[in-house]
Amino acid sequence: MPAPLQPGDTQNEPLLLVLVGPTASGKTALSLTLAEHLNGEIVSCDSVAVYRGMDIGSAKPTPAEQARVPHHLIDVTTPATNYTAGDYGRAARAAIRDITARNRTPIVAGGTGLYLRALLDGLSPMPARDEALRDRLRKIAERRDPAALHRLLTRFDPAAATSIHPNDEPKLIRAVEVSVLARRPITAAWQDHRPEPLTGFHVVQFGLAPPRAELYERINARSAAMFANGLVEETRNLIAEYGPDTRAFTALGYAQAAAVLRGAISQPDAIAATQQGHRNYSKRQGTWFRKNPRIHWLPTFGDNAAAAVLKTLNSEHAALEKRTEHPTRR
Repeated sequence: MPAPLQPGDTQNEPLLLVLVGPTASGKTALSLTLAEHLNGEIVSCDSVAVYRGMDIGSAKPTPAEQARVPHHLIDVTTPATNYTAGDYGRAARAAIRDITARNRTPIVAGGTGLYLRALLDGLSPMPARDEALRDRLRKIAERRDPAALHRLLTRFDPAAATSIHPNDEPKLIRAVEVSVLARRPITAAWQDHRPEPLTGFHVVQFGLAPPRAELYERINARSAAMFANGLVEETRNLIAEYGPDTRAFTALGYAQAAAVLRGAISQPDAIAATQQGHRNYSKRQGTWFRKNPRIHWLPTFGDNAAAAVLKTLNSEHAALEKRTEHPTRR
């Protein structure tokens, strides 16, 4: 069997390995195993793990796990910072170029689909967020409902309104915001500002898709463990430092822990709500990633998943060697 692909093996392009999947599907364990096999370093693709202090609720790799293999894009900013997908895309591209420059294999691992899109496909350059405008739009949604934003977007950009659900408040806010700041429909801005895909890498993507019943058991156990391991106290400390209205604290787990601190719900109810929230989120993650035809799907956990990844990489390597030895004649 040929050795696994290493940087530079594929048409002189270094390997970039990507591992995606729903929450609690085993991405961290798999990335560690593969990094040790492939002389790799891990680039986190998680929109909560970027924040310092948000450790328990983001299920960050433990200090021991981070000591096993170098990690990037973890603890890069504070919860008070508005860290965007664009920020992540730029930082992740710099990280993987640094990793390959040292002749090591970058392994992107995580479940934030928009972050991965920013890294691999690029995002259209758009106006920066305007927090004052966004606050006004949120108040419109609160006073009426998100459908009011949808009606507003329909006036600005009927084409965009047809592609965004009337209840999808975050997307509606961003679409109206861009239309107002750019002084033209967001769809026109998309047409004029094409994203720039990542080039110069042989990208191989894998997705973890374990059986749903088993995944839900893992989600439920992880959510309960977060509270048992001090999520409420971690949230208390974060709120004391950054304030209760910090947007990062609307993340799953933290929002429920904050509700416990306010006395709005009991801890058992918070655990149940967090479990349900993560199960719903896992469905949305699955829907997002299933739209990507470039992903090789792995319906398993643990060592079996690692073996399947290495087998695929070896097969690609063997096919490349065969094409190199017997090039197609034109």
